[in-house]
Amino acid sequence: MPAPILRRLDALRTATRPWILAGERIGVVPTMGALHDGHLSLVEAAKRTCDRVIVTIFVNPRQFNNPEDLKNYPRTETEDARKLERFNVDALWVPDGDQMYPAHFATTVSVTGLTDVMEGHFRPGHFDGVATVVTKLFTQTSASDAFFGEKDYQQLLVVRRMAADLDLPVTVHGCPTIREIDGLAMSSRNLLLSDRARTTAPVLHDVMEQIADGLRRGAAFDPLHAAAVARLDKAGFTGVDYLDLRAQDDLSALAAPTRPARLFAAAWLAGVRLIDNIAVGD
Repeated sequence: MPAPILRRLDALRTATRPWILAGERIGVVPTMGALHDGHLSLVEAAKRTCDRVIVTIFVNPRQFNNPEDLKNYPRTETEDARKLERFNVDALWVPDGDQMYPAHFATTVSVTGLTDVMEGHFRPGHFDGVATVVTKLFTQTSASDAFFGEKDYQQLLVVRRMAADLDLPVTVHGCPTIREIDGLAMSSRNLLLSDRARTTAPVLHDVMEQIADGLRRGAAFDPLHAAAVARLDKAGFTGVDYLDLRAQDDLSALAAPTRPARLFAAAWLAGVRLIDNIAVGD
């Protein structure tokens, strides 16, 4: 059954008011559209957990560093709505731009520390845009629960810290990364890959698994890292922004997985920036 598509804040609040008065749990799944099975797994988790589910679709200009990247980001609203029909979600919140950033909008939400490395280093201001828009989505939808994929693990930690620091009454759920059969993490940006690049893209996950396996066997990180970068270069990747071993809780850099850790990567292939992360150790 098609869910109503709401574009104005007054319409959204009219829809949610009776749910709030009834004490129902409202789950929100924030997205930028171009939905794939990874997004849909978040919707499934929200449906299992909450009485009401809102899926948001908003391509947030404030989290893009490159205007060309914003321009090229896939926009597939009609197809997205069709994919969601079988889940019977309660609303699609697809706000007009002025509902998010009206004239004279002057507030930014910033999270320090967690945003100083990896994506924060290579995309200055990105997480300010994320934290600001997610704060607005939480308050607009009156969500009690929110669902994010672990594929963007740094983002997940940033959102959790923001919600905790601002005393927002939202439980932020992290859901497992969903992968293609060849290991490539599902991402809306995968739509931008050429057929040839798409066949190469899974090499990123493969080299990460090789590093993780080496670390579990006690090998040193630096030579594993060097071999991985060399293999990516040979496969046709044009640059590696980072390939880091970091603590799972606070993203501090590690030389070995002496505590629960994750391996994080961002690499360029045919003009498309791919990111991924996997758990290492217990």
